[in-house]
Amino acid sequence: MNLQELGSSGVQVPDVGLGTWAYTGGSAPLRRGVELGAFLIDMAEAYHTEDAVGAAIEGIRGDVFVATKVSPSHFRRRDVHRAADESLRLLKCDVIDLYQLHWPNSRIPIAETMGAMEELVDAGKVRYIGVSNFSVREMEDAQAALSKSRIVSNQVEYSLTDRSIEREVLPYCQANGITVIAYSPLARGLGNFGKGSAALAEVAAKNGTTVAQVALNWCLHHDRVMVIPKSNSAARVEENCGASGWRLSDEDIAALEAAFPSQGERRRWFGVL
Repeated sequence: MNLQELGSSGVQVPDVGLGTWAYTGGSAPLRRGVELGAFLIDMAEAYHTEDAVGAAIEGIRGDVFVATKVSPSHFRRRDVHRAADESLRLLKCDVIDLYQLHWPNSRIPIAETMGAMEELVDAGKVRYIGVSNFSVREMEDAQAALSKSRIVSNQVEYSLTDRSIEREVLPYCQANGITVIAYSPLARGLGNFGKGSAALAEVAAKNGTTVAQVALNWCLHHDRVMVIPKSNSAARVEENCGASGWRLSDEDIAALEAAFPSQGERRRWFGVL
């Protein structure tokens, strides 16, 4: 498994981590992923999977990089603290390695939220601060509200079928030492690649890999990008981990990007969680 620096933290994280949105696989797939080097496990209070992860990592906490998120409905100072304490309780651990703001919330001053995040760092309950689904302007505002910490990551949707971050968010993160944690890197399921499926299959056959490995590896060829696919089976986790440790050729990249042209930047908002 290839490693890369998380933001400018000096900490190394794997190219491929483990997502847990709608996760129902129990402990075995997560533990297998950790064994293979995919030791970053991402979750969120809104996913309701922190207790499952806590059970899975019991006895191996020292081998796991724990990343979770606070919901935007909990961005008031006292609510940030309460949410973090509840996540720690469910995870059965005493520190969150990466604590992320799940979505922006313009109704609550970002200075209040980021101040609470830094208080958690000072208290030793959180190691690093990240954001999720933030635009460039929102990342700038969030960083400006921090007095001594650096935002190390922005978790956003990124895949061959959704290249919208390439216009602004990805270049900004690359220029400012912020890791992009790509969620839904398999386009929310391998059946969703549409007209580009033939090109994916051709590149996979050429490289002796699977379609999923090609789709993930395409994400990883971008600087400062890691992926967190979710799988409920250990076999699929093993397949996903096989996306790291090699690189598609320039010819393969060109063929894929011709089959999956970028549609430009767009913004999603699903409401306050």
